[in-house]
Amino acid sequence: MTLEILSYGFMQRAIISGIAIAILCSVVGLFLVLRRYSLFGDAIAHSSFGGIALGLMVGIYPLWTAYAVSLGSALVITRIRNRFKISGDASVAILLSAGIAIGLVLISVSGGFTIDIFSFLFGSILLVSTNDTILILGLTGVILVIILLLYRQLVYSTFNEEQAKVSGIPVEKLNYLIIFLAGITVVTSIQLVGILLISALFVVPNVTAIMYGRGFKQTALLSIGFAVFSVVAGILASYVFDITPSGTIVLVSIAIFAITLSMKSLNIIK
Repeated sequence: MTLEILSYGFMQRAIISGIAIAILCSVVGLFLVLRRYSLFGDAIAHSSFGGIALGLMVGIYPLWTAYAVSLGSALVITRIRNRFKISGDASVAILLSAGIAIGLVLISVSGGFTIDIFSFLFGSILLVSTNDTILILGLTGVILVIILLLYRQLVYSTFNEEQAKVSGIPVEKLNYLIIFLAGITVVTSIQLVGILLISALFVVPNVTAIMYGRGFKQTALLSIGFAVFSVVAGILASYVFDITPSGTIVLVSIAIFAITLSMKSLNIIK
């Protein structure tokens, strides 16, 4: 049965794209979680809703406008937060609310919700084209290379920002870089789980991995493993049982978290 499923081109593209997105969300998400920006991915995703609505309204491929709006919004709100000392949760709430409000206004102006809007809200990984797959793989490769090149500085500034500043590391620029990479990752991942569930891929595998109490590299590898398993198992289960892939992927991820939580409470995991 599994081999038959994997023989379909759309399923192959879905799994390849899904694995790439899972790795990307795990790696970028770990830096967000450790920096206490867990909900920033969710805020960027909701701001992309306005970009998608704009693209559909003016006839531009929605993901391109989503990239522009999401990245612009994230960088602007980060700048405002740093300059005026606005708390992290407040800046996230502002970005999230603005994105949803702008999207709803643009949708009402253009005549209401469409099938395209719903596919972006809830994901459509089984409809990913060959060009989409190539784009996802390309962006994943570029972002991972950037993180590897700046690995030591990113880790240092994540765990000890003040000491990193004293050591001459450009912490503020690295913070902007992480937000920029998170914005690209969020919009790239929308096709997998949609706007409404994207934060789950950033947060749940990483929180699960952190509970094992390992070092940074081991935690990153555990998170990647959990995310990849969730995506592949979720896609296959959704096809077999004819249910939505996005919700299934997130439920598998939460199930892994629940199992880990139980093992932790029983002292199986120290």
